[in-house]
Amino acid sequence: MNDNQLTRRAFLAATTTTMIAGACMAQPNTAQVVPGKKSPNERVVVGVIGLGGRSRDIGNTALGVKQAQIVSVCDCFQNRVDRYLGTLGKDQNWKGYTNFREMLEKEKLDGVFVETTTHARAWVVCNVLAAGVDTYIEKPMCLTIAEGREMVKTARHYNRVTQVGTQQRSMPLNNWASDLAKNGKLGKLKEVLAPNFVGGKFWTAKPGEDLPEGGPEGWWDVWTNQAELRPYRRELQEGWANWRDYDGGGMCFGVSGWGTHSYDQVQRGLGTDETGPVEVLLEEPVQDLPACVGAKDRKPGPDETGAGYYGMAWTTTGPRAKVTMKFADGVLLKLHLDGDNGPGLGCVFVGEKGRVEVNRDKISADPAELITGSDRPPALTVPETQPHIENFIECIKTRKRCNADIEYGQRASTLCSLVNIARDVNQVGKPLAWDPVAERFTNCDEGNKLLSNPRRAGWELPKIG
Repeated sequence: MNDNQLTRRAFLAATTTTMIAGACMAQPNTAQVVPGKKSPNERVVVGVIGLGGRSRDIGNTALGVKQAQIVSVCDCFQNRVDRYLGTLGKDQNWKGYTNFREMLEKEKLDGVFVETTTHARAWVVCNVLAAGVDTYIEKPMCLTIAEGREMVKTARHYNRVTQVGTQQRSMPLNNWASDLAKNGKLGKLKEVLAPNFVGGKFWTAKPGEDLPEGGPEGWWDVWTNQAELRPYRRELQEGWANWRDYDGGGMCFGVSGWGTHSYDQVQRGLGTDETGPVEVLLEEPVQDLPACVGAKDRKPGPDETGAGYYGMAWTTTGPRAKVTMKFADGVLLKLHLDGDNGPGLGCVFVGEKGRVEVNRDKISADPAELITGSDRPPALTVPETQPHIENFIECIKTRKRCNADIEYGQRASTLCSLVNIARDVNQVGKPLAWDPVAERFTNCDEGNKLLSNPRRAGWELPKIG
């Protein structure tokens, strides 16, 4: 036994705490279950779970939403809680926790923002939903297709309001432009072009490092969640998005990191919010490649909506291969674009009457007249996530579905997973038949084995009801 590993006592203590807390959560928070209890002018009390980089953006933006009142934050690593609270102004008297269940019990929250690692997200979200609390879920909302479906079932069973963090859904310009495709303004759609995103890598065993000071006993077990309990490595704690056991490719220009945004834009424009493709085709062998293949000194044209992201994509390298998906109406989704050519966080809809490129609050078209309508919304004048948070807070009050409801998030995340699965199966040129209702392949048993991951004992998703 050494400092690189948890002691057996710490492991059992963490597991026992989880089991006891789970029993305490068997009944929903009845104060939150009955809809319509908050008046239109009453502030919504919320907390934040997971205090990595994304939580700062969410927290700072939420401060500008008048109807939201953040009162508490939580992270399993105490040092991160302390640092987060230390950045707040004196007028922000938030409480800090290392156990989100304790936070839910003591703070009586209306909603939470779940900003955890991807591999822990489904477990946290399902427990929060079962506690009767409405939930804003960072994207990608899940690690696997199967656990994403369980999240949807849990949200529906407990009648919870959910918002997945694909904020383009709350950008008026994005919605207006994708409606051009959805409502036939481009004529019959032929294809949609989207990026050929980089996948995550598989972890290779390495010697452990000393656990950092400041964490409560057993915190590394809690952080590891459903994944294999490995010796502590700083690059796992801070770079988890690069590794497939923890994310599907969460880096810049990664399959799940940027792909969730792009593919969700595709889903909205195709009108397939609650379904998906019927066929997945790997076009070429998977190779370890850079995201960008052009010259760094190339000057982007004025209509390239993704130009502001090219520099970020240049730093990304990993497994890539072009994938094409076919939808039931015959429209092809071609995931072929490089990181220095096209809309990194969006897509291009191509129809009989022209093409429209939709990115984050930016659009272009050929012919240009397609996007010159008098009803075209202006670009945002507030932080890009603010309308999405405002929509979440409003829906907590009205009990309506959010712009990026959990079902929509499941479908966008599924496209990300299908890219990774097609590459893992590696059957170049052989169409994989996908049933979007059953969420299974009908001709690929190997692919069906990759729809879920074995979860470590003690970290199973809670049973509904």
